[in-house]
Amino acid sequence: MRAIPQPLYHPRRRSVLATLGGVALAPLATAAWAQQAQPAIAPGTPIRVLIGVPAGGTQDVLTRAIAQEVRDSLGPLIVDNRSGAAGRIAVEAVKTAAPDGRTLLLGTASMMTMFPSAYRNLSYDPIKDFQPIVNAARFELALVVHKDVPASTLSEFIAWARKQPGGASFASYGAGTPSHFLGEMLNRATGLSMVHVPYRGSTPARQDVMGGTVPAYFDTVGGALQMLPSGRVKVIATSGEKRSPLMPAVPTFVEDGLKDVVATAWFAYYAPVKTPKPVVDQLRAEFMRAVNSREVRQQLLQNGMYPVGDGPETLLKTMREDTARWAAIMKAVNFQAND
Repeated sequence: MRAIPQPLYHPRRRSVLATLGGVALAPLATAAWAQQAQPAIAPGTPIRVLIGVPAGGTQDVLTRAIAQEVRDSLGPLIVDNRSGAAGRIAVEAVKTAAPDGRTLLLGTASMMTMFPSAYRNLSYDPIKDFQPIVNAARFELALVVHKDVPASTLSEFIAWARKQPGGASFASYGAGTPSHFLGEMLNRATGLSMVHVPYRGSTPARQDVMGGTVPAYFDTVGGALQMLPSGRVKVIATSGEKRSPLMPAVPTFVEDGLKDVVATAWFAYYAPVKTPKPVVDQLRAEFMRAVNSREVRQQLLQNGMYPVGDGPETLLKTMREDTARWAAIMKAVNFQAND
């Protein structure tokens, strides 16, 4: 009898082919799944976080606290202090770093919202040259004076400053920073002519105000808290719209009738702009988790910072709003930084 040819798609043959195909494709599917499950950044090579001020300040405290929380998931976080040029050295180094998630910037309100108006020839664009990761913490500032300044209230300090030949001097932790402009705002609001003395970071400024080399300094609330136990300084006022929970006994400038003397600032993490999205997403998730952990929140509050945890959209909105606000203040006081 003549054999009848089997159809090309005979049900039995199709079943066999499907089974064989499944066997053949299984390794490929498993490999694809494994690739997707693989984290964008595997623990190994350390991640360097560049900070634009000398070691020992609140930025170090923040980054080291986060480092403890992410060491198992991301590996070691290394603080790399690159002080100089008001922090611009650190910003420029991260801008040109390999976009692999291994070099990050702890950006400040000064670097990312003030400097575009302060410097004519700024070598970076805060929005175009960086990928925002997370806004980690915010803080207020405080007017700190040496213990020998004969003033315990803001009105007494203003009266004393008016009597100083050539104008009283005040320190800041850098030209073009919130510390600097809080002093300029106080000058403008009261008609004072205090002379600005910029320092390269908070540590040397604190040493000099405690030593009496400079009579007044606009520090972070956290920095002021660190100095108070020495008994060598007094805190006159804080810069928030409401009293700081960390210094509830100290009035604000607003309470003393200076409604426009308000200044808050923040610390946020950034990656180079071409860093792949999966890498940025992983960094963001881990940093967010760290900022919201009980241990990190406690350390921040103990050092005068408030945990934030804002994502990129909110951070970009904050950057744009603050850039416009500080630009108006710089124009009002006719400030231009030396390039």
